[in-house]
Amino acid sequence: MSNRIHGGVLVSNVEVTSATVQRGDIIQLGGQPCRVRDLFQLSHGAKQLVFESGELLTIHARTRLIAVRPLRRR
Repeated sequence: MSNRIHGGVLVSNVEVTSATVQRGDIIQLGGQPCRVRDLFQLSHGAKQLVFESGELLTIHARTRLIAVRPLRRR
């Protein structure tokens, strides 16, 4: 499913795991949308996400989150 958000950018709601999360994904945490700025691989398939606001989130290999992903033009 694709939707348009502010600015007319096409986005898609996706389920992400530590294996599929990408830079630029927007994950809602505590009611606030947070954009992933950087990712670091940890042991046992976990990843640490660094958000543009400076917050950190560690997700384990089996963690599932819903994210908004801006669609890229090809």
